[in-house]
Amino acid sequence: MASPALVPAAAEDPSFAELIAQRPHLSLHALDGLTMEEVPLARIAAAVGTPTWIYSAGALRRRYARLRDALAGAGLDAGIHFAVKANTSLAVLRVLAEAGAGADVVSEGELRIARAAGIPASRIVFSGVGKTGRELRLALDEDIHQINAESAEELAMLSALAASLGRTARVALRVNPDVDARTHAKITTGLSENKFGVAYDEAVALYARMAAMPGIRPVGIAMHIGSQITAGMAAYRAAYARMAELVRELRARGLPVERLDGGGGLGIPYRDEPAPLPEALAGAIRATLGPLGLPVMIEPGRWIAGPAGVLLASVVIEKRGEARRFAICDAGMNDLVRPAMYEAWHGIVPVGAAARAAPLSPADVVGPVCETGDTFARGRALPPLAPGDLLAFLDAGAYGAVMSSTYNARPLAAEVLVDGDRFAVVRERQGFEALLAGQRVPDWLATGPAAEATP
Repeated sequence: MASPALVPAAAEDPSFAELIAQRPHLSLHALDGLTMEEVPLARIAAAVGTPTWIYSAGALRRRYARLRDALAGAGLDAGIHFAVKANTSLAVLRVLAEAGAGADVVSEGELRIARAAGIPASRIVFSGVGKTGRELRLALDEDIHQINAESAEELAMLSALAASLGRTARVALRVNPDVDARTHAKITTGLSENKFGVAYDEAVALYARMAAMPGIRPVGIAMHIGSQITAGMAAYRAAYARMAELVRELRARGLPVERLDGGGGLGIPYRDEPAPLPEALAGAIRATLGPLGLPVMIEPGRWIAGPAGVLLASVVIEKRGEARRFAICDAGMNDLVRPAMYEAWHGIVPVGAAARAAPLSPADVVGPVCETGDTFARGRALPPLAPGDLLAFLDAGAYGAVMSSTYNARPLAAEVLVDGDRFAVVRERQGFEALLAGQRVPDWLATGPAAEATP
């Protein structure tokens, strides 16, 4: 009996040429294949191996500059604080620090990495719903720009700590505007049912209490409604309008408001979906918050870093099932978890130059992890693939390496920064010995093979 036809690829998927054309730091050369800036990805694979994360310094600089210029062009006094949770690479953060970016951090580790990357404490904002006493103490010791408090309980803890240390914390109150960002349920943060921020109706009273607390200096209000927002500016405008209303009420009560933190969340087109531009975000801020005459800050992560990175992987084997063709890669869901966690779509482009002329057929792109969910794409149009052929997973510069794990005892991948015609390893590939580092066997357990149990 003949095998059933392979499942067809999605007709609406953009072509390789279309994907590359939308990402100016990538190009496909006739001899060198897929290239980032001036470095062929095959050259990096030969030198470093796979899987490997690769970031474009040029793309990071260009995207930061475009966002900065959009805000300035709208006449805004605005600061850009990169959301470190999107990418904690020291090299990536150094590029952005040199461009003038501040940082939005959500943990002690992110704060320490931001400082190590050269971002001044005066440009660091500490967000997050579960800051510990140790983390707050570090923020006070570093004298960072602002702490975004998310609850009355956190304010009480911070007040007691700051007063005991003889410090004064600059604090913004994070308010939950109860606005639907129309993004994935796992990355929306601005609904009343979410864990983040204080309820809008309680904000004025809590802000007034905060102003009377020892060790606390209220500096403004903050919000963040979610990540990967692509459904236009309506949600931003609604949330910003609520912030403006809140500021007016605080001012009417004689309470000080020095600045506004509008959060991040600006989405990117992973496939070919429309996504708002920085100019649209700047326009929404100007229309809603501009009349207040206050400095504003935003906290982008994905918009700056997402398109700047790829995950480079090698094909292990191409397996033909009864009804499907599988391209099995050496990268797995432990490396790039977004497709498994969020059903996320990433462009997948063959690196070899010959792929441009090869016939395409549907393939499921999967990893080696022992989970059916270890699937990057289904029915994707790809050329024939042999062991060792390279694939580039696009738009992996945000929420890629930072969400990696060592599941299935798979070491963490290497990371590389490309800058013009240069590249350098900026994080070594984890060795297998590191998987055992820090582990201990209790001294009461026998050494060597366990004795066979006897009846």
